[in-house]
Amino acid sequence: MTPTGTDQRAHPLVRRLRRVAGLPSGDAPGEAGARVSHLHRVEQEAAGLDPDETRQLRSVRRFGACGTVLMAAGALGAGAQPVLQNPVYGHRVIGLLSRMPTVALTVAMTGTAMLVIAWLLLGRLAVGRLREGNTPRRLSRSQMDRTMLLWMLPLLVAPPMFSKDVYSYLAQSEITARGMDPYSLGPAQALGVDNVLTRSVPTIWRDTPAPYEPLFLWLGKVIGAMSGDNVVVGVLLHRLLEVGGVCLIIWALPRLAKRCGIAPVTSLWLGAANPLVFLHLIAGIHNEALMIGLMVAGLEICLRAVYDTDPFGMRGWLLLLAGAGVIVASSAIKIPSIMALGFVGVAFARRRGPGMRNVVWVAALLGALAVAGQALFAWATGLGFGWVATLGTASEVRSWMSITTLLGMGTGGTGMLLGLGNHTTAVLAIMKPIAFVLVALGVLRMLIATHSGRIHPVGGLGVSLAILVILFPVVHPWYLLWALVPLAAWATTPAFRVPAVAVSAIVCLVGPTPNGGEYPPFVIVEAALAALLTIVVIRQATRRRIEWTRRQPGRTATKPATYAGKS
Repeated sequence: MTPTGTDQRAHPLVRRLRRVAGLPSGDAPGEAGARVSHLHRVEQEAAGLDPDETRQLRSVRRFGACGTVLMAAGALGAGAQPVLQNPVYGHRVIGLLSRMPTVALTVAMTGTAMLVIAWLLLGRLAVGRLREGNTPRRLSRSQMDRTMLLWMLPLLVAPPMFSKDVYSYLAQSEITARGMDPYSLGPAQALGVDNVLTRSVPTIWRDTPAPYEPLFLWLGKVIGAMSGDNVVVGVLLHRLLEVGGVCLIIWALPRLAKRCGIAPVTSLWLGAANPLVFLHLIAGIHNEALMIGLMVAGLEICLRAVYDTDPFGMRGWLLLLAGAGVIVASSAIKIPSIMALGFVGVAFARRRGPGMRNVVWVAALLGALAVAGQALFAWATGLGFGWVATLGTASEVRSWMSITTLLGMGTGGTGMLLGLGNHTTAVLAIMKPIAFVLVALGVLRMLIATHSGRIHPVGGLGVSLAILVILFPVVHPWYLLWALVPLAAWATTPAFRVPAVAVSAIVCLVGPTPNGGEYPPFVIVEAALAALLTIVVIRQATRRRIEWTRRQPGRTATKPATYAGKS
């Protein structure tokens, strides 16, 4: 018998099937299990920055802050401004950029590029060398917090950028406040086409019912009661709500990272200081901030119950139920986060002991809690379960970032080239159920691997959400954060971090335009070239203050200890 208890003489096909299912196959002692587990390694502690690196940090921090200031300034002319009640309209000074679209777009694009570059440069001080054999110095938690706060401040008062979804939030919340059903009526039908809130909703969504869960619409109803028909106040209050979600991410992420044996500042750099957070959760005001924040906060509370206390004592049960309640609240913002409850369940069942009886018992308990929580939100808000019928609303948009949509459109386009007719819609209708089956199989495999102890619950959740995002019919840039935030607390190897950093940077630079709509192609080209030239000039002017190219590795840290977390 091997240490895993699996017979080495088992048929090779049986061992392969066990590996595919996420179960120990007995191929090697201490087998790591699911191949994705190789994305995780415990990180070593590191000393603080030396004086030269501290000066470099200050320069990088100021560089990124200048970038967000330029983004906020550019948003005055190139942001997702409301159609009515535009606060910059008619003003000589702050309205100047609104009369110069190419200049405004150039300023916003330059600021975005500066923020992305500053984040990449900050990565050297948060991660160090990605290759093995070197223990870098890292900035402290307080230094990271001050950096994120400084980069965030200019965007708190800037007009919305990169999306106009916040205007849909305002309109759908007003529908709820008037006692109408937001799951059967769109803004144009319920409020009228000429309503001040409807006018700012993108045309494609004016006749579309709300695709959001009851808790979010109820929070929007509260905001609407405070702001009335004042669009600017409503936007700022929604941004304050999403900033609260970002604060939850900042609270939970380093705690989950320490639990997984990861440097907290490194996880914050990748998951919370990521430009995607600043561009799309803060500037773009997307409710993903609240969904993800509640999800990871609830996950941390639940894992405290499972690993840090007696899970069968009073305190353990209270923590578990409280954390599960927070996760259910997260799913009442957007439903994908309910997946976290499954990984909490298998971790708790594993702690109770082996056997399917514990799995079934815990699944029944948490399943009943999830159903009861959703029913409570449906009853308390008076909105019922109409959101179930509108879950597919987002799939009306064909997203270039969705692999399944790209395959469907590519197949349909090939058919047109071959003279077989346009069957794109039919192909997409076939691809979507196939994708959901693959997602279900992938999540099931991660659940089994988590229960068998081959992957940490945080890692299993992150990989499962990554599978969901990759195969989802519609993928927007901010959807990447569903998976990126939990994975930032668990995955450490270059096989994950290098692609994650590259995708984050590229999506920020070539994603949606700052106005959340369209510009004439020649305007985008002119602005992009001007922004590129500006960045080159800035680089030349700052080359003595900012270390744009990596110098030779310096001293290594002397602390050999690791971040030992509960697993």
